[in-house]
Amino acid sequence: MTTGQHRAAQPETGPEDDERLPTIAEQMADQLGGWRGLVESSIPVVVFVVANIIGELRPAVIASVAVALLIAGLRLAQRRPIRHAVNGLFGVGIGAAIAWRTGDERDFYLPGILYGIGYGIALLVSAAIRQPLVGWIWSVLVAKGRAEWRDDPKLVRTFTQLTVLWGVVWLAKVGVQAGLYLAHQDTALGVARLALGYPPYALLLLITVWTVRRVTREPQPTPLPGA
Repeated sequence: MTTGQHRAAQPETGPEDDERLPTIAEQMADQLGGWRGLVESSIPVVVFVVANIIGELRPAVIASVAVALLIAGLRLAQRRPIRHAVNGLFGVGIGAAIAWRTGDERDFYLPGILYGIGYGIALLVSAAIRQPLVGWIWSVLVAKGRAEWRDDPKLVRTFTQLTVLWGVVWLAKVGVQAGLYLAHQDTALGVARLALGYPPYALLLLITVWTVRRVTREPQPTPLPGA
């Protein structure tokens, strides 16, 4: 077989095939775990809030951890991805352990508040030093490890602005929860944890994916003749 015949037998792939990005829906579904992931990650917190309202702290802690373990085990038995279930179990487990030890129901939410503060600060610091965290996360999750955006001033600027947006929103929602925590508004804190969990996250993901895709698809300026 000649070299020409060998090449002709290979399917042709163009730049569009190599550079194809997942759709907005595909990227959001992957990060959020789909509707099932959204529901499953929220169930342990809902169980804790409801059980704590109608009962006492320790039964609520036991119920929330048991439900988180059940969800993780069910996903494992079905050979489904358990990343979101494990993340939820880890968060619930730490909060439950602290609340169990202190006897204060609001401490169930303390790890999430501290994590949110740290994450929000890290986002703003990364933007300030021109190493926007959203850009690096995009490289890992979407661009298959490539970081060509670092060589494009427009994309660096875009990712910096998006990182600031993420940081501000993250600190704002954590600030609401921290205020309720300090005010001992335990039930309101549980409701805020649910309401300020995935909805802002989903909105930020949508804005990020739409913005980056719009910027990367903008036509490049045509060079002048003779340039």
